[in-house]
Amino acid sequence: MSRLSLNQLRKMKAEKNKIAVLTAYDASFSHVLEQAGVDIVLVGDSLGMVIQGQESTLPVTVDHMIYHTANVIRGSDRLFVITDMPFMSYANIDQALHNAARLMAEGGAQMIKLEGGAELVELIAALTQRGIPVCGHLGLLPQSVHKLGGYLVQGREASAAEKILQDAISLEEAGADMLVLECVPAELAKKISEALSIPVIGIGAGADCDGQVLVLYDMLGITPGKRPRFSHDFLADCGHIPAAVSRYVEAVKNGDFPTAEQQY
Repeated sequence: MSRLSLNQLRKMKAEKNKIAVLTAYDASFSHVLEQAGVDIVLVGDSLGMVIQGQESTLPVTVDHMIYHTANVIRGSDRLFVITDMPFMSYANIDQALHNAARLMAEGGAQMIKLEGGAELVELIAALTQRGIPVCGHLGLLPQSVHKLGGYLVQGREASAAEKILQDAISLEEAGADMLVLECVPAELAKKISEALSIPVIGIGAGADCDGQVLVLYDMLGITPGKRPRFSHDFLADCGHIPAAVSRYVEAVKNGDFPTAEQQY
C-alpha cells in the first residue's frame, strides 16, 4: 500500500471529496487513524502543549519534530504525513532549507508546514523549487500568539480579511501545495477555498473548506483545560477511540462537521 499523494489530494478537492485530517505524534495513534480512514496526519507542534505540557508551541524543536514524525511514519502505510516546522526554525532561507531537509530525510515527512503570509513568499519559492512540498498556515498563528495578543479569531474586519485572502493567493503563487486556515470567519474561508486551486484545510474555519483538521486530543476530549469552541468530543459520543476517529472521518466526509455552532 502506497501513501496518498499530492495528486490524489488535489483530485479530492476537484471532485469535492472532503479531506479528513488529524494530528498524531506516535505510531499507535498513527495506526488507529489510518484504520479509521483519515487521509492526512499532521505531526503538529501542538505536541508541545498536549504531549510535553508546555504553555505554548514555542519550546518545540526540530529534533522533537523529527522524532515524532518518524514514529508516525512507522505506524502507518497510507497516510499523507505533514510536519510542522517549529518556531524560528525557518527564520531565513538557508535555515529553512536545512531544517526542512532534515524533517523529510530523517523524519520521513512528505510535506512541511509554515506559519505566515506574504512575507514567506521568497522562502516558500526557495523550498518548492528544491522539491520540498509546503503547506501554508494563515489566520490564527500559534507561533505568533504573543504578537497576536492571544488565541483570537482573525479576519473579522474587512481589511484583515482581504489581507488573509491576498496572502493565501500569494502563497499558492509562490508554490505552496496546501493551506491550513485557522480561526477565521466561515465566509472568508469559503471565499479562499474557492479562490485557490490547492486544498484548503480548515480548523475553526467553517464547513466550506476542502477538508478539516483537529488536534487529536481535542477531538478525544482529553486535552487539559477548556476545549476550543470549534472542536467536538467524538469520544464522548462513541466511548471507544477507534470508533470516535471513524465517526470524525464520517462527519467530515458527510459535511456534518463542523456545525454552525463550531464556526465563526
